[in-house]
Amino acid sequence: MIAIEHKAHGVLATVAGEFTLADYREFEENVLYEVQFHGKPNLLFDLTEMLSYTLDVVWEEIRFSRQHGHQFGRVAVVTQDQWMTWATWLARLFVDSEVRVFDDAAQAEAWLGEATMVMN
Repeated sequence: MIAIEHKAHGVLATVAGEFTLADYREFEENVLYEVQFHGKPNLLFDLTEMLSYTLDVVWEEIRFSRQHGHQFGRVAVVTQDQWMTWATWLARLFVDSEVRVFDDAAQAEAWLGEATMVMN
C-alpha cells in the first residue's frame, strides 16, 4: 500500500506492507504531474513500514528512473534496511539527482526543504 502527499518541497510516498506495481504506478503518475505543472520535484520514499515488494516493481523503477531520472530534484529514501540502502545507492546510476538515505523521515524532509529554499 502507498500513501502519497504533495508538499511544497516535493512528492512524499510512504509505503506500508507489500509494495506492488500498482502502487509504483500511482507514484509515477503523481511525480509526472509535478514535473508537468511545477518542474523538478524532490522525492521522498519512506520505506520504514514496507514488508516486501514485488519483482515487477524493481523493473518498473529501473525503467522509470532511466526514462525520467533527469526530471527529479533531490531524492531521499527513509529506511533502516541494509538491502534497501544498497539498492538505493545502485539506483543512483539511473538518476541525475542527489540521492541520500536517512533513518528518520523528519531529517529527510528537512533535507528536501533545504533544496527548495536554495532554488527559490
